[in-house]
Amino acid sequence: MEQDPLIIFGVASAAAFASPLGGLIAVWARPSSLLLSIAVGFAAGVLLGTFAFEMMPKSLELTSVPVVAAGFLLGLALVYFLDLYVNRWRMAGEEADQKRAVEQLHRRKKPRGSGVAVLAGGTSAEELIEGMAIGVGAAFEPGVALIVGLAICIDNLSEGMSIGELALDEEQKNPKWRILVWTSLIGVSLFVSAVAGWFFLKGLSEPVLGFLFAAGAGGMFYLTMTDLVPEAESHQFQQSSALANAMGFLLIMALTEMI
Repeated sequence: MEQDPLIIFGVASAAAFASPLGGLIAVWARPSSLLLSIAVGFAAGVLLGTFAFEMMPKSLELTSVPVVAAGFLLGLALVYFLDLYVNRWRMAGEEADQKRAVEQLHRRKKPRGSGVAVLAGGTSAEELIEGMAIGVGAAFEPGVALIVGLAICIDNLSEGMSIGELALDEEQKNPKWRILVWTSLIGVSLFVSAVAGWFFLKGLSEPVLGFLFAAGAGGMFYLTMTDLVPEAESHQFQQSSALANAMGFLLIMALTEMI
């Protein structure tokens, strides 16, 4: 499985740069709620298509269904427990019966950082899993790395815009500098984990690569369902987020047939 290192460096660099670019877009243009709905919804659709048409099928080609399921659940669990840790082990939706109790807890013990720090810090940690998915994909097929990298690139661009919007709304000192620092940290996390994943994992057996690729899919699935989809829906106008989600999903379906 000899692969040109330029592929992994190029894909990882593009995906890493997308996050600070999204933050700069938020600073320069202050995207409207409609644009955010479309951008984040499209990113969610792209990631969902990547799981359905690329990551899970490739994982199943490399190893058995139980191993793929175990890897997927492990990746999901890692990001879930990170989310719990940041939020003091209690979370609840806006309409949940437990919402008041969770708010009371967070008044006594605030989440570990400001809204931007929680979102950006958690995203930086999640990028380690996403970067690993790019590295593992490149380890056995360049086309897989290109599609996964494209999905993460679109995801990071939309997340950078969301972080920028949140930082500007918090009205703290030097919001532009904070946006650049946080989004750059996200990009660096992804680049390092992608290159490290390719370098250290490319010699592993196919079942192990399948397990790790499924773990990356699980972590990205959790992020999509808990962050991107709700964020896009909260800004939607005339169901713009759902339509953008469908377009992203169909784009990846088409690309997997072409590459």
